Amino acid sequence: MNFDLSEEQQMFVSSVERFAAAVDVDWRRKLRLSPTGYDRARWQQLAEMGLIALAAGEDAGGMGGSAVDLALVLEAIGKANAPDPLLEHGILPALLLERGGAGDVLEGVLSGETLATLAWTERSQRYSLKAKGMKAESAGDSFTLTGEKTMVMGALLADLFIVTGDLGGETACFLVPRDAPGLEVRAYRLADGSIAGEIKLTRTPARAKLALDMAGLVAIAADLRLYAAAEMVGLGQRLLDDTLAYVKEREQFGVAIGSFQALQHRLVDCYAREEQARSMLYRAALTDRADAEKWQRAAAGAKAYIGENVDAIAREAVQMHGGMGITDELAIGHALKRVLVLARLFGDVDTVLAEYALAA
Repeated sequence: MNFDLSEEQQMFVSSVERFAAAVDVDWRRKLRLSPTGYDRARWQQLAEMGLIALAAGEDAGGMGGSAVDLALVLEAIGKANAPDPLLEHGILPALLLERGGAGDVLEGVLSGETLATLAWTERSQRYSLKAKGMKAESAGDSFTLTGEKTMVMGALLADLFIVTGDLGGETACFLVPRDAPGLEVRAYRLADGSIAGEIKLTRTPARAKLALDMAGLVAIAADLRLYAAAEMVGLGQRLLDDTLAYVKEREQFGVAIGSFQALQHRLVDCYAREEQARSMLYRAALTDRADAEKWQRAAAGAKAYIGENVDAIAREAVQMHGGMGITDELAIGHALKRVLVLARLFGDVDTVLAEYALAA
């Protein structure tokens, strides 16, 4: 089997590397401390590169990227330790809107003019996609929503909320503009410095309802698990590379600490974890998507395995750097915190591993 990248894949990876090359720790920290935690002008540049369009089919105005294409791009973003929320505000909304039949809204998302986010998490539901506390009421062709959502990523950045709600016992997705009446946002920062929040809707009118059922949501969640794993693989490589460079420079007892056999053994373990994680990622990405159950199981297994192993690499990186490794002064501190967020997106290791076991 040929694992070489195609010319188009290499072009996208190179574009991401050039785009993220200017991002250093100081700039990243300043960006995270901004009022919204990100820069809309940078988001527009990312959209103009066609990275968001990769997630949508050609018939929907996108570029029809494959799972492997998207995994490669997100791995490159992770390796660059870039602060760009392509996963949560680019790929996820694009998949929801395309499969939900909202082509008019999708156009704005692909161009970068509209920044959307999914509001699906509820306090009592943990990682369940089923809406319970958010109630939807219909009146003819219009809908109103009442309830609360938590852990809404990009809460201060988004122009459009894609909100899951309970409509007659079934979970449905609704489009709610930021300026909709009855919408309240309480923001807070996540571990990686990005801004999420809680939203409260009080008889808030929805702009539209997506043609997407629970099975469709589950399929998209599987996609996002795989792509989150891809970004973690990239972050794991960055953590390993930075740590290797550090142990060659840091001296103790007159010699580089990288010469200590105990650290060498631990670094070899990290290298093995990273290579196995990458193999697991592309094994899952190449799974036949025609078999939905097999695809979802492969994505769950990949995220569980990669989440656990990259988390271990991140912790080793911090240990070898010492206390400063967990701070925002070093890139590995930022990478560790991003791993903590991604490892819990659409289910932590225990949750997705349990789903993988049940599907076996």
